[in-house]
Amino acid sequence: MAKPHTEVEFGWFIPTTGDGKHIGVKPERESTGEYMIEVGKAAEQAGFTFALIPTGGSCIDSWIVGSQIAAHTKILKPLVAFRPGLIAPVLAARMAASLDYVSGGRALVNVVTGGAPADLIATGDSLAHDHDERYERTREFLEIVKEVWSRSKRNNEQFLAANSSYGSAEKLVYKGKHFQLDGGASLPPPVQEPHPPLYFGGSSAAGKRTAAETADVYLMWAEPLDWIREQIEEVETQLAELKREKGIERTLRYGLRAQVLVRPTEEEAWREAWDIISKVEPEAIERSRARFNHTDSTGQKRQNELREQSRNHDFLVAPNLWAGLSTVRGGGAMLLVGTPEQMSDRLLEYVDLGISSFILSGYPHLEEAKITGELLLPLVKSKLAQREGRNPLPYHETA
Repeated sequence: MAKPHTEVEFGWFIPTTGDGKHIGVKPERESTGEYMIEVGKAAEQAGFTFALIPTGGSCIDSWIVGSQIAAHTKILKPLVAFRPGLIAPVLAARMAASLDYVSGGRALVNVVTGGAPADLIATGDSLAHDHDERYERTREFLEIVKEVWSRSKRNNEQFLAANSSYGSAEKLVYKGKHFQLDGGASLPPPVQEPHPPLYFGGSSAAGKRTAAETADVYLMWAEPLDWIREQIEEVETQLAELKREKGIERTLRYGLRAQVLVRPTEEEAWREAWDIISKVEPEAIERSRARFNHTDSTGQKRQNELREQSRNHDFLVAPNLWAGLSTVRGGGAMLLVGTPEQMSDRLLEYVDLGISSFILSGYPHLEEAKITGELLLPLVKSKLAQREGRNPLPYHETA
């Protein structure tokens, strides 16, 4: 089991496909640049330190949005997507290093190996139907990215103007199954040491192995505690095998992606939760079910299983963990519902398993960032401080 980290970070979510109080229907708000910046500012003011910007066929490009968010905030770090196979590794390295440079060291990178089959096909992914091979390609991709970052740090000539030879920069020669380079180089060097952190999701055995070899933070969608414990143990096993087989010793941080809905009373919280899906038509639910079942994503299959197991129990998966949103929303759709006291306890239970990075969200994202920042974050941070022997401000003062 992973050791709990004393430093726990909290991130929010930037909606790039519209926003509103209800899901499964036409969004009530358009994701304009102005609106997404407003959500980012609200998240920063609420106490979140980074923000996940999603990727996919219906999403506004995460790099464009991330650059906007960084330009209009002071500390908030944009978590943007690498999509191996859809972008060349050296170009991806340059983009991430450039974002890190112009944001003053605030770039975070989300490694997205798969996606919805229709999106992979539409974007021309040659491995759209080869799940495990996509992870092998991701491993090569990240080896190149990290190596050109490392070399650019050792040979930082100031942007080299029109010098196409990259001066004395060390060139990378790489011959893999999916990528070949003869003279790979990237500038500028990233600001962060040793490089922008790599967040990585993938619940399959192939995903966990690639994460063990390359990632900094292993991300999971919200699940019951025993399911999360099992996933972490599987990754730790991969890390142990990596050390035994190749002599490489690595450690990972662990992250959780969850929807949240916190209210002063439990009754209000559950009323609001059911209201989120109150406008969904039965036909939309059936279409969503068919779409979710047509996937090679192990993570989505696990979410499907939780939804079906809880269908006859009002979608209650575990204490305060609700699968109702997953009837129409794919991906990380499990919703933590309850009072500040309940919700802070649930998050601390995940911390005890080894989770040190939380990516939270709620509908609509603007208002829920403020509510979560007022009701939940101060309390959970206060409880974490008390555990560590620090003297936090009383909860009502920080709220």
